[in-house]
Amino acid sequence: MVLGTVISMIYNLTDTFFIAQTQNANLVAGITLCTPLFSMMLALGDMFGLGGSSAISRLLGQKKYGLAGRINSFCFYAALLLGAFIMACLFVFKAQGLALLGVTPSTYRYANAYYEIMAIASVLIIVALVPMNTLRTEGLAKQSMLGTVAGTILKIFLDPLFIFGFHLGAAGAAWATVVGYSVTDIILISYTNNRARYLQVNIRHAKIPLAEIKDVLLIGLPASVTNFMTMLGTALMNNFLIVYGANRVAGFGIAIKVETIVIMVLVGFCFGSQALIGYNYGARNKTRLKKIIQFDLLVNVGMAFVIALGLMAIAPALCGLFMKNQSVVQTASYMLRWFLITTPFIGATMVFTTMFQSINEPLDAFVMSVSRQGVVFAVVIVIMAHLMGYQGIVISQPIADVITALVGLGLYYRQFGPKGKAIKNW
Repeated sequence: MVLGTVISMIYNLTDTFFIAQTQNANLVAGITLCTPLFSMMLALGDMFGLGGSSAISRLLGQKKYGLAGRINSFCFYAALLLGAFIMACLFVFKAQGLALLGVTPSTYRYANAYYEIMAIASVLIIVALVPMNTLRTEGLAKQSMLGTVAGTILKIFLDPLFIFGFHLGAAGAAWATVVGYSVTDIILISYTNNRARYLQVNIRHAKIPLAEIKDVLLIGLPASVTNFMTMLGTALMNNFLIVYGANRVAGFGIAIKVETIVIMVLVGFCFGSQALIGYNYGARNKTRLKKIIQFDLLVNVGMAFVIALGLMAIAPALCGLFMKNQSVVQTASYMLRWFLITTPFIGATMVFTTMFQSINEPLDAFVMSVSRQGVVFAVVIVIMAHLMGYQGIVISQPIADVITALVGLGLYYRQFGPKGKAIKNW
């Protein structure tokens, strides 16, 4: 899982690198303003990808193999229908969508081109999240990685070709995403049909009991909320920063892309542990379950600290690789160092969130999902922007990270403490 997410991280960095080589701050800002679109698509895909994988892993632990296979088919076709609906909505409400993203007259040309093609990509992205997650429930993490990596590597090669070779600019970056996800979808569907023992993509088996649909959505909705909050948090930050000019927004775009170096590693470990947590919870193996969660916390917090420390040391050099504009580079470096300070807390937050998804605790998963870049962040950024202006905007996310991790720790002890709810339920 970590290898797969690292390749995705490399694509995110190279994507930003090639776009920034235009040395056009308005173009970089325009695409940064549309970044929440991608988060929204991931969120909608996670509804059936993570919701389905949580239900499937628990069913496999209970040896209900046939039902697990049917749930996979349901999730795939539900994601397909949802993707088509979202694509239509994005085109119908394009003007309203661009306005909500904070697009200005100087960034409209670039944001509009990127937006329209990403709308086309929505079906491909949303569908990909299902097999990408559910293949791991059968231990096919390598196959999930290969499908993801193949499409991502193709996108890396297509980016400079489309952006500079075909002179497509912002649209070129979006078209590379369309082609890359098309390849990823084909490979992942092929692995599901040909390598999985119990999973399937068969429309005739997509009908499942209402209780199982509820089970998928009870976990899938909170899981999707996490990425929705990422989308809203990014859009909120962009709207606060655009007041200070396109250079600040462009700097933010570079900073969050570099931050993905540590974030994607943490995501890989968390997602890799989900199938183990769900399987052992379904099998009621309390001892092994608690050891997995404790190990997950140790790895994520420790790794976040080490990687963040290294990135903070070379922040100016890293950000300088993207643009020559020193104002943008200084802004990006400054923001990046503030964002990295609290990455150990982000690591703990991710463990708690994915754990609650895996053990079928939708309320706790929902609380974690709406906190870090949602409710907590929104409250903090409004207060800090009022009190400290630009500086308050920059430090609002680190403050929200600490608060959310403490909330997660409290919920964890409520579940797994001496009188924990999860243990009592057994």
